Amino acid sequence: MASLATNFTAFLFLFPAGLRRLLCSSSLYLKNPSLFRSKLWYFSDQRHKNLDLYFLIISLPIASFSELFFFLTFSGHPTFRFSFFMQSASLFLFWVLIIIIVFRETYDAFIVNESFAFLFVGISFLVEYSVVGKGIVGLGGEAYNLLGELTLICAGACFVLSIRPTAFFAEFFLSCGLIFKGTWLLQTGFSLYTDTFAFKGCQKISLSTASDFIDSKCNLEEDGLRGVALINLLFVAHAIVVFIGSFVLFGLLSSHKNLRHGEASGPLLAQLESDSSLMRPVPEFELE
Repeated sequence: MASLATNFTAFLFLFPAGLRRLLCSSSLYLKNPSLFRSKLWYFSDQRHKNLDLYFLIISLPIASFSELFFFLTFSGHPTFRFSFFMQSASLFLFWVLIIIIVFRETYDAFIVNESFAFLFVGISFLVEYSVVGKGIVGLGGEAYNLLGELTLICAGACFVLSIRPTAFFAEFFLSCGLIFKGTWLLQTGFSLYTDTFAFKGCQKISLSTASDFIDSKCNLEEDGLRGVALINLLFVAHAIVVFIGSFVLFGLLSSHKNLRHGEASGPLLAQLESDSSLMRPVPEFELE
């Protein structure tokens, strides 16, 4: 939350992950809706296509240690100390989740119940929600409050999937929530941390150790009110674009089978179809 660079980096993590999850889950659902079951991670049949997962294994602990560095830098401000420490803890929880996913896929003996894992993800999102925008007021506070609502949607979707992993609507909202979080972080990065895209009459946010709170200073009160209205308008616009784009993608996958992700024909589906075929009644033939 400290600069355009951190917001842009979060966008590079969240947007591709959400888009890939939406593509894979929709492909699996369209293959056979009755056999759909949400997965922690949709692995590709080709190993090199899972580089994003291994990239997260490396980048998340680095980001966590970076947050700890900021935690020590702002040691004189209790608000910032708590915020950076909890952000570091949140990143660490997601890193633990990635490690669990890798070990679960690599070693058959490493058995972790997926319902528990989704519960763990939901708790991680709640930890993230507790520190989103902590110490930021004004225009930045409004933008990060909206980001917190998206985080709650992702947490709720994970809790639903922990109880009912066959709920495609929860998977859909989780995927869209990740995409939305990515685009909104990019938007707030440009709007709050750059002079070029700053709202009229307001200045970009700059970190200062002179105050316990961070604010985007506006010349007049009317400028601040207009900025808040524009933030809400941009949020609605992002919501419309993300959901329309998601439904368009689902429609394209439904009408063009060649666009579907290979995971829809992977080992999980084969196993589910095998189990389903065993449960089907054996037809009786009359002997003449």
